[in-house]
Amino acid sequence: MGKFITLREILNYHPVPAKFGTSGVRALVTDLTDLEVYCLTMGALRYFESSNKLSINLNALNDIKIPVACDLRPSSDRLVIATAKAIIDAGYQVDFQGKIPTPALTFYALQQGIASFIITGSHIPADRNGQKANRCDGEVLKTDEQGIVANVNRIRELLFGQSANESIFDEKGMIKQEFSVTIPKPNNAALKNYQQRYRSVFSGNRLKNKFFLFFQYSAVGRDLIPEILRNCGAEVIEAGRSEEFVPIDTEAISQVHLQMLKQLLIENQDQGPFDAIISTDGDSDRPLVVAIDTLEDEVNLSFIPGDLLGIVVADYLQGDSVSVPISSNPAVHEFFAEKGIQTQKTRIGSPFVIAAMQQALDTGFKRVVSWEANGGFLLGTDISVNGSQLKALPTRDAVLPILCALHAASEIGIGLSELFARLPKWYGKSGLIDDFPQEVSQNIIATFKPADKKIVTTEFHSNRIILKDLEDQVREEWDLSDSLAKQSLAKRDLLKSVFPGELGFSEITSINNLDGIRCYFGNGEIAHIRPSGNAPQLRIYAHAQSQERADEIVTQALMEPDGILRRLQTLISQASK
Repeated sequence: MGKFITLREILNYHPVPAKFGTSGVRALVTDLTDLEVYCLTMGALRYFESSNKLSINLNALNDIKIPVACDLRPSSDRLVIATAKAIIDAGYQVDFQGKIPTPALTFYALQQGIASFIITGSHIPADRNGQKANRCDGEVLKTDEQGIVANVNRIRELLFGQSANESIFDEKGMIKQEFSVTIPKPNNAALKNYQQRYRSVFSGNRLKNKFFLFFQYSAVGRDLIPEILRNCGAEVIEAGRSEEFVPIDTEAISQVHLQMLKQLLIENQDQGPFDAIISTDGDSDRPLVVAIDTLEDEVNLSFIPGDLLGIVVADYLQGDSVSVPISSNPAVHEFFAEKGIQTQKTRIGSPFVIAAMQQALDTGFKRVVSWEANGGFLLGTDISVNGSQLKALPTRDAVLPILCALHAASEIGIGLSELFARLPKWYGKSGLIDDFPQEVSQNIIATFKPADKKIVTTEFHSNRIILKDLEDQVREEWDLSDSLAKQSLAKRDLLKSVFPGELGFSEITSINNLDGIRCYFGNGEIAHIRPSGNAPQLRIYAHAQSQERADEIVTQALMEPDGILRRLQTLISQASK
């Protein structure tokens, strides 16, 4: 009798279990072996089964077809096969919807009340990818993650311990050819369903005589969204299509991006004049809207940040409950405060704003909306718009904010720039450093985090320090002579050393640690440092009362080799030795 050899013993690579990030699971493609994707899928399915989140129709579990879709990344096709294999082995069928926007797949699945899977890495580089699972009633929340991970780990251990000969996986963690599955052709039901969502509310000629340049590049919605715009009467010219995957983060649009878009505009100027440039991120759940202004034959492009875009959209939809991440522009809170609407600040990531939306629903609000700083808009309730019913879609969506902003400007008879110029005068800018070690990022955040987890804000006054919780309630007050106060002041001074007066920064008056390190300065400026939840990136958000100053803060932060973020990295590394 031969020796029993397990799959674990024959693996010729080091398995890396995938981890949840801000929203969903993402990792290097080299780490996302078929084995890991299979475990992720099977683990999520088993968790959904045990928590009654697989299907709203519990009497038809044996007949379930699980919707699956993906983006245009070169690795997505393989990851779809691994996902489909797990679905089939779990006893279900695969309802493949093709390469479509994440919100299109999610809306389709929610309408059926069935769990779903989307393969996408959103805006991150092509050497990474991910999988996002949805429950039958919406996105996976942070409260679900522990249960999913427990099931994934259990399944991983079972598979690693199986006989190598009998395993469906080879020594590379890939599905053996004889066990692979064939993905059916997409049936396009999700695309049609998504299109109809907007056709029922924004049909007609409301955008007649409006010309838009749609930047296609490698966004998965590059063919669908122009058609949705045309259905509203708009003229749409498509440009910049790429057959190679190009990562574009709609939260970090630089002058290089704007110059590239301006060149596309020049190349297509004979088909204009254009009112705006429109696009999305890679999986088309975040909008990209750029206003075009022509003055004395000089064309100027203005990127509209997602948090400001959300203000216009929420106002157009007459939202009565607003939830946004802590990183959002202060203009959001100022605008809605003037309307008597209180805004809820959350941690960054769709699961957190969704939780805030659910709380608003439980409280009795009827037009519940939220959005993220990247512009992805979430609608928590069915609402009446233009005399028609717009169905809820509690996941990031790019099309709704695009349509609402364009219609809002058109109905008033003004351009996009003028529309957004009416908002409170706060300006934002964000940027990031790629390939920033995640362990260093976490050390930076941990250094400034209060010992009491209930403390969110630390305020520095002339004679005391005040600590507040998430509800802005005072939990402690320290005299400056207190030992804990001295520790807190030392942390503030450490930050002050990387935000010095010679770079234009005033005194740090408070620090918010809800999600990252958000520094408030005496002159009203804000600098917010936060690591990505699923990639080796360290990001900074800046807010000021001029665009030039917001841009300057980000430039100073990203400067190599000794900008603000690098100096902070050096200080924390030295302190930990």
